[in-house]
Amino acid sequence: MQALVDVILPVFLVIGFGYFIAWRGLFTDQMVDALMRFTQNFAIPFVLFRGIATLDLGQNFDIRLLASFFIPAILCFLIGAGATRYAFKRPPEDCVAVGFCCMFSNSLLLGIPIAERAFGPEGLAGNYLIIAFHSPILYGLGITMMEVIRSRHAAKSPARVAVQVLNAMFHNPLVMGVTTGLVVNLTGLQLPGPLWGAVNMMAQAALPAALFGLGGVLFRYRPEGDMKLILLICFLSLIGHPAMVWLMGKAFGLPFDGFRSAVQTATMAPGANAYLFANMYGAAKRVAASSVLLGTAASMLTIWVWLKLLGG
Repeated sequence: MQALVDVILPVFLVIGFGYFIAWRGLFTDQMVDALMRFTQNFAIPFVLFRGIATLDLGQNFDIRLLASFFIPAILCFLIGAGATRYAFKRPPEDCVAVGFCCMFSNSLLLGIPIAERAFGPEGLAGNYLIIAFHSPILYGLGITMMEVIRSRHAAKSPARVAVQVLNAMFHNPLVMGVTTGLVVNLTGLQLPGPLWGAVNMMAQAALPAALFGLGGVLFRYRPEGDMKLILLICFLSLIGHPAMVWLMGKAFGLPFDGFRSAVQTATMAPGANAYLFANMYGAAKRVAASSVLLGTAASMLTIWVWLKLLGG
C-alpha cells in the first residue's frame, strides 16, 4: 500500500488535477492541444535525447531485455488484431488500430515518472533502453501494417509504401530525439555546458506538463464503443503484456534491474499515442479513446499489484 501512496498516487494526482481543470472549463481543448504539442513535439524529445545520450550502451545494452519486452508486445498486437478480426468481425484497419492499442504501453508519460519514484533516477537505464526502441519498433510495425492494408485499395507499390513508412517514422519528434541522442552517444560528441543546461531545463519541464496535459486529454474521452473489445485491450495491456514479459524475462535469465524495468514498463496503460494513431487513420477511434481512458484509470491498481510482485 505504501508504494501506491508514495510512488503511484502523486503521478495520478497530477493527471487528475489536469482532468479536473479541464472538466471545470478552465483549460480549453485548444489549451490542452497546445500543451500536448509542446510536450510531445519539443520537451519530451529532450527527455529522450538526454536519457539516450548519457546512457552507457556498453554496460546497459542487453538484447535479452529488448526481446523480453518487444516479443510479448508484438504478440499482444497479433492477439488483439486477430480477435478484432475473427471474434468481433471488424474491418482490417480497425484490427491494426486495436492491435496497436494492445501493444503501445505508455512507457514515457507514465512509465518514467513511476519508475523514477519507485526505483530512483539511477534505476532508469533499462527503461531508457526500451524507450530508445519503443517508437521505432512499434510505430514501424503499426504504420507498416496500416499502409500495407491501405495500399490494397490505392494500388501502391511496395517501394512507395516503404517510403511512406520511413517518412512517417523520421518525422516523428520522439524518434528524432532518440536518433540524435544515439548520435551523440556513439560519436562521443561533447556538448558545451550551457547547451546541456538548456537541455536539462527542457527535460525538467516535460513530465509534469505532460501528465497535467494528459489529464486534459483524458477528459475528452468518453467510455463508448464496443465494451468487450475495450476490455480486451485493457486486459492485454495491463495483465497479458506484463505477464508475458515476466515469463520471458525469467526464461532469458535477465538480471533483476533489467527484469524490473521490462515488467514495470509493460504494466503501463495504452498511451495517448494509441488514440492518436487510430485517429490518424480514422480507425476504431472510439474504442482506442475509451481504452486509453479506462486503461489509465485501471492501471492505478494494476501497477501497484505488479510493483508489489516486483518487491517495490
